[in-house]
Amino acid sequence: MDVRIGITQTPKEIELELGDGVDRDKLVKEIDAALGSPDGILWLTDRRGRRIGIPSGKVAYVEIGTSTDDRRVGFGAH
Repeated sequence: MDVRIGITQTPKEIELELGDGVDRDKLVKEIDAALGSPDGILWLTDRRGRRIGIPSGKVAYVEIGTSTDDRRVGFGAH
């Protein structure tokens, strides 16, 4: 599962690839809980086991997708 997080006051996004066994509904609840407090920290663990913490006050948006989403690059992309 792929997660993209937009950060306020910067055009860059944080992109994470989470493990295949991640429960989407549980992840959404964890994100809601972390972002519910302006002083909270959103902690996510990527597929390689790295833990990433983002201050909730800096999160502009969170996009949750699947690892199977089409990613077309190049001249043949439609």
